[in-house]
This record gives sequence, structure tokens and C-alpha cells, in this order.
Amino acid sequence: MNTNLWWKLLLIAAVLVLFTLAVIPGVLFQEPIRRGLDLKGGTHLVMRVNVGDAVRLEADQAMEQFKSQSTKNSLPMPTTRRINDSTFLAIPPAGVTAGAYDRLVADYKNQYDVSTTPEGAIQFRIKPVSVSTIERDTVSHVVETIRNRIDALGVTEPLIAPESNNRVVIQLPGVDDPARVKDIIKTTAQLQFRLVEGTSGTDPQSTLNTVPANMKNDVDILPGNRENELGQAVGTEFYAVRKVVPVTGTDLKNARVQKGRLNEPVIGFSMTTDGARKFGDLTGNNVGKQLAIVLDNKIQSAPRINSRIDDQGVIEGRFTQQQAADLALVLRSGSLPASLTTLEERTVGPSLGRDSIRQGVLASLIGFIGLIAAVLVYYRGAGINAVLALLLNLVIILGMMAYFKATLTLPGIAGIILTLGMAVDSNVLVFERIREELREGKTVTASIQQGFSRAFGTIIDTHMTTIISALFLFQFGTGPIKGFAVTLLIGLFASVFTAFFVSRVIFDMVYKPSDRPKEISI
Repeated sequence: MNTNLWWKLLLIAAVLVLFTLAVIPGVLFQEPIRRGLDLKGGTHLVMRVNVGDAVRLEADQAMEQFKSQSTKNSLPMPTTRRINDSTFLAIPPAGVTAGAYDRLVADYKNQYDVSTTPEGAIQFRIKPVSVSTIERDTVSHVVETIRNRIDALGVTEPLIAPESNNRVVIQLPGVDDPARVKDIIKTTAQLQFRLVEGTSGTDPQSTLNTVPANMKNDVDILPGNRENELGQAVGTEFYAVRKVVPVTGTDLKNARVQKGRLNEPVIGFSMTTDGARKFGDLTGNNVGKQLAIVLDNKIQSAPRINSRIDDQGVIEGRFTQQQAADLALVLRSGSLPASLTTLEERTVGPSLGRDSIRQGVLASLIGFIGLIAAVLVYYRGAGINAVLALLLNLVIILGMMAYFKATLTLPGIAGIILTLGMAVDSNVLVFERIREELREGKTVTASIQQGFSRAFGTIIDTHMTTIISALFLFQFGTGPIKGFAVTLLIGLFASVFTAFFVSRVIFDMVYKPSDRPKEISI
């Protein structure tokens, strides 16, 4: 046996050992093949991101920024009012013209269309291209925030992917407490700090009546808990809070569970550097007023501002220990920039996953055994060559999935079966070419050499077309379709290696050119 053949055998042995170790549990990986939602059970959600919330928040914060910049530039502070989600007005005080703010307005013209109304107010409207950017960034932010929340819970191999029409697909395989996980995902955790106007009341209308007439259009009426002297909830209290949101949960640096006045769980928070500056300005300029802490449009508490507060505070509410821990988790991982609407929800039980695995493995075994039998009967000795290459192909596929940490789904099993069929098809093409060369009277060695050489172009062509299709499935597909594409791609590359390299080495070992073989079992 020549040196070149020895090196080829060593390479095949190394590949076999490398990928075999990867698929044995506990050797290189605790769980070599991760199972997908359809095999392990879990939860499937499709949610729509309400991007209008983020556009509205952008306008609110721009209003506050414009007022703050006016003060810093020694200009009279204008009155601001939002017209719709993407438009707001800045109304100069009496005796001041819009032109006095031209230098400040110039900083907004990249993102806003700015004009002056007949009444002399400055109108800011977010440009359509900026709205599109905000919407796209909002969906990306939602995906990242949900991923952070799920990772913090320790859910393995979740799928969180954006789709068209501002939708997000979430798949959570093997979750232990699906109800709790779904609640955490759907909790917007939009934390807002908003100034209170008027006096709180037991119904919305009486609360609105306490607001000055010129402020009635600038407030929202939100509910909160009415508490007794012991801090216990005894009913519902309504508050009139300003629509403008100067500080939000995105300004938080950290959140953690603490003990309150009555030893109840509360959430302590700290601010980022920029958040501390905004929070300090908000509290410092409004000493004596109430500051509502709003979570998902519900007042958690509305303490009175006694002095400037810069970087930390407490959120109080009727929380259990678990609720406080979950809320601290979602605040730490980031509040969602927009609310979510559930469009579709499915739960796959683990028993269904076990049935899928059992039936999929059974179908694979039956097909595999039938394939081996057909190859051995039709190609005799050469069929053994094809079977050995086929087994190595299967080991490479499973090993590559383990190394890439790919998730096996039911369509992925179908992809494996398909690639095994294509691998045998490659061997069939080579074997038939060898038969044709033998029928033309060529020697065994020449027939083997010409058979592999002439089948190469055809096999590469067929594999490339399938690889291109699989790449498109992987790029544009989601969930199970991606699983199918991954196993198909890995299997196609593996089949080319086994069909041309492994099968050729086996032929060269059995039918050595130096032995001048006279016949071949094919």
C-alpha cells in the first residue's frame, strides 16, 4: 500500500473519530443534538410589535429635549403639545416669536419636518424615513430585549426572530413553566416617570375636573391602587398625569428586589449617567409636585418630590416575591420600546415530541434498512462500499450539528433522510459510470478511475442546485424550515466528501492497481 493511500486512510479515521466523539453524550457535549420545539415540546408565539408606541415616545422625548435646550440657551421655555404620534407643537410665550428658536430648530431638521403654524407655533413632524427607521429599530430592540429576558430564565435554544409586518416569532423548546415565561415575554415593562396634575380621585371624570382648563388636553387619566394607612390596597385611585414622558425605563441601569416599609418586596432601581441627569432635572424643577411611577399604563405609586433625586429610587406596589423578581428581571433586561399583541399561540406537549421522535426514527430506520438492502442486492461488493460511505455520511451530519450547536427538528430529520438518499444517488452515478467503462472493455483500475472522473461533473451540478435552494431556505425561512435547510446543507457537503473521497479510497484499498485486478464485484 503506497504512502498516499495511508495518508488518506488516516484522514478518514481522524474525521470518523472527530465526529463520533461529538455525538456521544457527555464526551464533548452534554447534549450533542439539541431538539427543537416539535421534538422537545414547548411554546410557539407570534406577536405584533405596536411600533406606534415607539414613535409617540420619540416625539415626547423630543418635546422635553426642546424645552430643556431652550432653558440652557437662555430662551423662554415654550409650551409643548403633541398633536399625534409623530407631530408636536412648541408654542412660544406671549411676546416671543418663533424666529427666536431658529438656532435650536436647526438641530432637529435632519429628523423632523419643521414649519410655523399661522398662530406662530413651531410644528415638528417626524420625517417618513425617520419613522421607518424608528419602526425597524423598535422591532430589533424588541427581539433583543425578549432574547435577554429568555436567556436570563435559562431557556435553552430559543428561537426569537423578526418577520414581516412588524411581527416577531418566538419558540421556546422544553420550558418548565410556559405560563410564567409567556407572562414575562408579554410584559411590556414600559416604565415611565410622569408628573401628576390636579388631585387624584375615585373616578376618571372627577379627577379630570381638578386639572386646570388649559391642561385638560395634555393629561392622561390612569388608574392606580388606593391604599389605607397601612399601605394595603383598598380600591382604585385615578390620577391625571402629563402625556409627556421625560424619563423612561430605557434610562435604568439596574433593578433589584428590596424590602419595603412593611417588609414587603419592592423594586429598587438606579439610573444611567444620562438617565440620572434627566431624572435630576425632572425632580429638581418640580419640587413639591407628585411624580407618578407608571408601569404599563398603571400607576404603581405617586410620591411627592421633596428634593432633587439623581440616580436611584424605589417602585412600590402590591407585588408577591415572584412578581417582584420577575419585574426586576424584565427591567434589568430592558423595557420593551413598544407594546406587543399576541396573534398566535401554540403549545406543543412533550408527549407529542416523543411520538414525533419515535415515528421519525422508525421511518428513518425502515428507509435506511431498505436502502442498504437494495444497494447490496443490486451492486453486490460495491454496495458494501456505498453502505460504509453512507454510515460515515450520517456520522458527519450528526457531528457537524453538534459542533455547530444546530437544533434538530422534525423537518431536520427529513433533511437527513433526503441527504442520505442523495449520497446513495452519488454512489449510483459513480457505479453506473464504472459499469459503462467495464462494458467498453477497459481494465478494472481504468474503469474505477474513469468512473469517478466522469461522474464528478454531474454530481457537482446536482449538488450545487440543491445547495443554492437550501441557502435560500436558510436565509428566508424561519423555525422548522431553517432546521431542514441546515441538515440539508451539512448533508450535501458530507455526501460529496464520502462519494468521491471515501468511496475512492475503499476501491483503491480493495482493488490495488499494483495487483492488476481482473474483475470487480459491481
